[in-house]
Amino acid sequence: MAVDPTGADVDRVLDEVPDGPIVMLNLLRFAPEGRSSYAEYSRHAKRFVERYGGEVLYAGEGGSPLVAEEGQAWDAVLLVRYPNREAFRRMIADPEYQEITELRTQALSEAVLQPTVPWSFAR
Repeated sequence: MAVDPTGADVDRVLDEVPDGPIVMLNLLRFAPEGRSSYAEYSRHAKRFVERYGGEVLYAGEGGSPLVAEEGQAWDAVLLVRYPNREAFRRMIADPEYQEITELRTQALSEAVLQPTVPWSFAR
């Protein structure tokens, strides 16, 4: 299963997102013994998120799903707000950030990374 986006995927998906704040939805399924690697990645990644104007809105354990198909349960959920799509794009392209991405790759067996934008009626 995929856990890391390709450069082409990042460009394609982010180009579909309107300019303005985005919240990146992260659904995470850990590899065996992956939680400690992800915790280390998170400690390092926090400074990059903040460097590019982002903030972690929520990070928590996934519970048993109330409504889901078989196999759709996730170990953890993370919501990270970025001021705009370019901030996210610059963060993941940062050479220093690239040095820690192997920790994330090792930690996960599957992931969903989906940019979201606020609904106008919910503001």
